[in-house]
Amino acid sequence: MASALYSVIQTDLKTGNVVTALPVTGITFSHTLNAAGAASVGIPLFAPEANPNSLIPGVSGLVILRDGIPVWGGILWTLAANIEGGTLTLNASGYHSHYQGRNFVNGWAAKSLEQANILKAWFAYFNADNGIATDTSLVTSTGHVRTTVWTRYELKNAADAIEELADNIGGFNFRYVPYWVTAGKKVGHRFVISSRTGTAPAHSLTHRANCNVTQVSYDSTALCTVAYAVGADKGNGEKLVGIFENPSLAARMPERVMVGAYQDVKETLTLLDKAQATINAGAVPVAIPELTLYPDTFSPLDFVPGDYTAVEVDAGYVALYDEFVVTECATTVDANGGESIKLALASKELWSNANPS
Repeated sequence: MASALYSVIQTDLKTGNVVTALPVTGITFSHTLNAAGAASVGIPLFAPEANPNSLIPGVSGLVILRDGIPVWGGILWTLAANIEGGTLTLNASGYHSHYQGRNFVNGWAAKSLEQANILKAWFAYFNADNGIATDTSLVTSTGHVRTTVWTRYELKNAADAIEELADNIGGFNFRYVPYWVTAGKKVGHRFVISSRTGTAPAHSLTHRANCNVTQVSYDSTALCTVAYAVGADKGNGEKLVGIFENPSLAARMPERVMVGAYQDVKETLTLLDKAQATINAGAVPVAIPELTLYPDTFSPLDFVPGDYTAVEVDAGYVALYDEFVVTECATTVDANGGESIKLALASKELWSNANPS
């Protein structure tokens, strides 16, 4: 695979219209599972494109192109000027960061509705009120219904609502995908969901063959024999509680309790689902590999967070041949255009257990 050509464009955040192409000195960007992801772009401090009347934190959008195709998009939030070094660093977060600043100021009530329809209604609500035109045309039915009820006094945060809806038994993975509406002129972005069960591995990664596994961590902090999910106040000083246990794990280890607080959950069934997800997520210790892909072998779009990849490592204590969930794909492009891609992974068994279909 030949080296890819990267470029960065500045956009109007509300419309997606291209403002200008930016001269870059370096790029880093990450796609993170069920989160905003981040990007950092360096440009010359004295370049005419470094225009304080146009390039404005919170107002401007940034889109990263790989061989002319949008691979990352989001919102410029901060800038740092290195006067001595003559560089300006642009720091951005993905489109999900917009919804971290949006709230259901009028409350919301959806009872026993397909969760895909709930998502579409939420985005339509925020798009209609000075939003960023998130497209939901690719969101399809999941076969799971949910109840979401908040009063206007709760001022429920939109990003939290999306993440909590996703993080349920029968939930979903989500991401925001930039695309050309009109090539070279206008960029849009789509909200896309997929099953928490993931897909069959498209790639097999072997240490010292097509990747370098730099670290493997083993973590048992999530192990849990009893889980409590505490919900909303019933109005008499008592709170709703969902409880789930793992007797097979309790037979092998001392009792370990996890308590989760979900103050806006008003249904016991939902709390039971959350307690079960906690139990399932804490059923086994977790192996967490981190690796760097060999140059010019893969594209960052080859590894979508939430999908699976097979990893093989034989290095002393570490003897792995298993499938893992991609939790983050981070790409760095240096001043010479060299591309380096790092993956963070999580146990497939853990992910599947925590979120069965």
